[in-house]
Amino acid sequence: MQFSLKGQDGEARLGQLELSHGVVQTPIFMPCGTYGSVKAVTPEQLKDLGVEILLGNTFHLMLRPGPEVIEKFGGLHCFMGWEKPILTDSGGFQVFSLSDINRIDEKGVVFRSPVNGDQIQLTPERSMEMQMTLNSDIAMCFDECTPYPVSESVAEQSMELSLRWAKRSRRAFESSNALFGIIQGGVFGGLRRASLDRLTEIGFEGYAIGGLSVGEPKDAMLEVITELAPLMPRDKPRYLMGVGTPSDLIESVRRGVDMMDCVMPTRNARNGHYFTSAGVLRIRNAKHRQSSEPIDTACDCYTCSRYSRAYLHHLDRCKEPLAATLGSIHNLHYYLHLMIAAREAIHLKNFNKWAASVYEGWGETPPVSPWMLSD
Repeated sequence: MQFSLKGQDGEARLGQLELSHGVVQTPIFMPCGTYGSVKAVTPEQLKDLGVEILLGNTFHLMLRPGPEVIEKFGGLHCFMGWEKPILTDSGGFQVFSLSDINRIDEKGVVFRSPVNGDQIQLTPERSMEMQMTLNSDIAMCFDECTPYPVSESVAEQSMELSLRWAKRSRRAFESSNALFGIIQGGVFGGLRRASLDRLTEIGFEGYAIGGLSVGEPKDAMLEVITELAPLMPRDKPRYLMGVGTPSDLIESVRRGVDMMDCVMPTRNARNGHYFTSAGVLRIRNAKHRQSSEPIDTACDCYTCSRYSRAYLHHLDRCKEPLAATLGSIHNLHYYLHLMIAAREAIHLKNFNKWAASVYEGWGETPPVSPWMLSD
């Protein structure tokens, strides 16, 4: 992997990632393909949308279809018919989300499979083995996602465990692909800085901010990113895990983040919530029943170029699968083009002015300190 920093406007960065399966321009949004599939959207449609990299989930793919199936196909790319880069999560977040049915100790985590109830042990070594089988361009070290709220002492214990697992992940990862370290420490700045320092001592190809968007207030999340991102290695990609809304993307890029992922554009589409240049549109609202307008008059995606709000309202009310596909295509297009516009704004060194215009379209005020808005 090679990362090149091409430009900067304030803390916002313009870069390029060269990976085993292709080149990725940053800042970038990465759609989530948990089971080797972005829900309701085909790999061909993702290519048409201009997706440069997507996510797969180690935990879920380990359970189904299992490593023996993936290995037969030579990795996840061939299995799912996707030729471009893939990043895989390590399974650490699933440890967090399945906290009611797991046991965490020094070796790893033991849990009952949500598929069939079998007892499964996931360790840093097994996570690395599975990610090497997946042959993902970027793998993530195995970590414990610190919950919120917790005391500083509990957050420190969780961080220390993640650091020990990070060392084991680094030793076990025998691949020419990239491995990223994950910074933990909850909302405690001192712990976050300590985690970053020790991860850089271990040495990774990139670094991720984990353990956010787990219930903490938005201002606490932004405070962590504001303080931490500028301290992360300048010559390595910076990844914010599992975040979030279009506003989250803009504010993360403003603070120096290069990569983001979230299920929100596709999950919200399946629930009839569409992101637009004027804010969120809820297609189930009765006022759209006879509307001939597209979702967003400023959008040129496949859905907006061909279909009316009335048709999408009808599909959603009838629970037609096509509603999820058309809505997801629009929402993904919106997220991807938001990042294209962000990259252009950084290149032209007018990021704050561009961001202000986006918020104005939404009818919102940017959640930032005044000093961050000055040019």
